[in-house]
Amino acid sequence: MTRRHFFGRVSDGIYGVALTHLLTGDLFGVSGLTGGSESPAPGRGGIYDVAPRKPHFEAKAKSVILLFMNGGPSPMDLLDPKPMLDKHHGGTWVSEAMPHIARRVDDIAVIRSMHTTSPAHPAALYKFQGGRMLPGIPTLGAWVVYGLGTENRNLPAFVVLDDPQGLPINGIANWQSGFLPPIYQGTRLRSVGDPLLNLRPEVAEPTALVKMGTRLRQQLDRIHRRDRPGLPELDARIASYELAARLQLEATDALDLSRESPRTLEMYGVGRKPAVVGKTHVNPGPDNYGRRCIMARRLVERGVRYVQVCVNSQIWDSHSHLEADLRSCCDRTDQPVAALLADLKERGLLDSTLVIWAGEFGRHPIAQIMPKQGVAGRDHNPRGFSLWMAGGGVKGGTVYGATDEFGYRAVENPVSIEDLHATILHLLGLHHEELFFERSGLREKITFNFEPRVVREILA
Repeated sequence: MTRRHFFGRVSDGIYGVALTHLLTGDLFGVSGLTGGSESPAPGRGGIYDVAPRKPHFEAKAKSVILLFMNGGPSPMDLLDPKPMLDKHHGGTWVSEAMPHIARRVDDIAVIRSMHTTSPAHPAALYKFQGGRMLPGIPTLGAWVVYGLGTENRNLPAFVVLDDPQGLPINGIANWQSGFLPPIYQGTRLRSVGDPLLNLRPEVAEPTALVKMGTRLRQQLDRIHRRDRPGLPELDARIASYELAARLQLEATDALDLSRESPRTLEMYGVGRKPAVVGKTHVNPGPDNYGRRCIMARRLVERGVRYVQVCVNSQIWDSHSHLEADLRSCCDRTDQPVAALLADLKERGLLDSTLVIWAGEFGRHPIAQIMPKQGVAGRDHNPRGFSLWMAGGGVKGGTVYGATDEFGYRAVENPVSIEDLHATILHLLGLHHEELFFERSGLREKITFNFEPRVVREILA
């Protein structure tokens, strides 16, 4: 009889109840499950979990929502106007493409002097998410959960709301745990249909027997794990099974938009139908992105530590049809993002939630012209780009740093990716030098061996 078959048979009826009681008393000397004790720091005694842990110092933010604009939004066309472009090339300032975010400027801090190290999407994404241009390294969300755990053990600590139209470049590597234990990787929850597939059993069983069977499996898992120390993959798998059981009750509720008022849905743009632009292009509008922004709010409202909202593929990768593509991207995201800020603020959540709007790099100020097609766009530019943050200890109404007069290079108060990561961790009460994982005799950190600085000028 296999272990799986044994579990399936022994958890039925009085036999499962009796065996659970015997194993509990004989093997652990207690009646029922232990609980209430504070979890050790990650890595102590070989135990890795997502139990809540104290930060290094008092935190401004408790959770993070990363609104990642895959592809590299064009800063000089959105957040960093350059009059010299008008003078020399007739470039058009199109900030009116984001009218909703424009009304929230008192809540956001714009950094106009970001720079990174690669003009290629995969390498730049690895850099932004994990601090190095390498695959197989932990992402920011994994580091945050490793350091702080979560406040809701019935939901994943690190949730990814990816676009149902497709994954971004690098795929699931954008939320991997890398060399950290796999329990800290991101969990994808679907925004259409059931949040997770196969979440509920095909046949309903009496509640009492289900609970007894669950307790039995937990005790046997502990025995199995006790004899196999130092296997984080085993810990993660057992934890995922336990989380799946708890998710049956909480995940569907957390992402159930039918509980939202018509006013809220309308504010986020949910229900707005796609629009046909020109003869063939269909603009999907804000409906799906709005749904995922509401889900992000509902998740942090329930104690989820880190939520990442993606857009499919590289919609901001505007090599051609610059104005039309930018307006399409903004039409999909502008209203939901502004609504998210307003909604968080109205519910008293913005002060404790750090919201980040960013892409992996920016665009060149020089037009990328395609003569045969008669269209123009902008190529990748890692030397100077913009992003913004709001809430969670950020000083609203702030503009920090600057690029040159054409928007090509960061020249005033440049901010590196390492600086950004150190600042985000600081807002969460974590010191970038003290959040580390020992591997092969090294203290691995998201900032690696760089010497970043916290951008205190944007802090409240």
